[in-house]
Amino acid sequence: MELQIIHVIKYWMQGEFTNFIKVWLSVFASLFYCYFVSKIVPKGVLRFFTILPVLTLNLILPLSLHTLHLGVSSAFFLCWLCNFKLIMLAFGKGPLSDPSLSLSRFLALSCLPIKFQEKDKETPNSKTSRKGLKSIWNYAFKGLLIALFLKVYDYSDYIHPKVIWVVYSFHIYFGLEIILAVFGGSARALIGIELEPQFDEPYLSTSLQEFWGRRWNIMVTRILRPTIYDPILNAMRQMIGRKWAPLPAILGTFMISGIMHELIFFYMGRERPDGGITWFFLLHGVSLMIEVAIKKAINGKWCLPRIITGPLTIGFVLVTSFWLFFPEFLRYYPMERALDEYAAMGGFAKDVLQCLDR
Repeated sequence: MELQIIHVIKYWMQGEFTNFIKVWLSVFASLFYCYFVSKIVPKGVLRFFTILPVLTLNLILPLSLHTLHLGVSSAFFLCWLCNFKLIMLAFGKGPLSDPSLSLSRFLALSCLPIKFQEKDKETPNSKTSRKGLKSIWNYAFKGLLIALFLKVYDYSDYIHPKVIWVVYSFHIYFGLEIILAVFGGSARALIGIELEPQFDEPYLSTSLQEFWGRRWNIMVTRILRPTIYDPILNAMRQMIGRKWAPLPAILGTFMISGIMHELIFFYMGRERPDGGITWFFLLHGVSLMIEVAIKKAINGKWCLPRIITGPLTIGFVLVTSFWLFFPEFLRYYPMERALDEYAAMGGFAKDVLQCLDR
């Protein structure tokens, strides 16, 4: 029985999973270097150029991975989260610049969507941010919905494509939330740090400002604000004043977000991007600028009821996603690849259980 288990493990360790381990061993080694660099090299340009080789390595490492679940998630964690946090560290800002951080917490905080439990109460922006992870029943229900979605795909030939795209939207949202909850639960159990709130029921948004700023991908918003939004905002205040400075800052932030999404899509499909994703985020950046400008102009004197603004907001997000986002996303056959990966993982689990029963 032991030989059979070893054979199964060796089989699974080949290929992608072996590369995944090698990639993350390299990541931890490079972050170990960054940790000690931050202790001995003064913040500023010198520290930035000292960390620059690690930033470059984080862009190269995901090329060794090809699956959606391991490859794309690693690309997101390394190229976006980790690199942006390391850039802030270079200039003495961000969560990694805390001199009291232990090495283990520095490693975890560098590339995972987590934060310290004791700081939860300092950022009470929403119910989600106060309690971090949601209840187990919330995630179980969303996992059940994903299982139902997988059955729906079996009948996709008989369902209008736009309906399937709506199902894809919820599948992506629920899947991301569950995956990040697994990371958060593991981090909390191992080293006592909490998941950075990632989503706060975005389908309840009543404005683009609420959708992008407080409900969708909250963790990325918190990364983009100090690295992109705030520097542009401070520069524009000198040029056009405090009232209107947020508008170009919004556009610049959405432009960088679009570029980063293009990069993640490149890792997913290894094809040259054609700019559709960037146009999607630029469109939303311009739309959000208009929304903010209108709010500033009317100054709270009049507003539409939530029963109207809610469907308008979600409708706009879905329509623009169908127009610009999903055509780019679907050309890499993500759902077909995901189903194949689910089948492979299920087969692996079945083989292990069969070996244990013998």
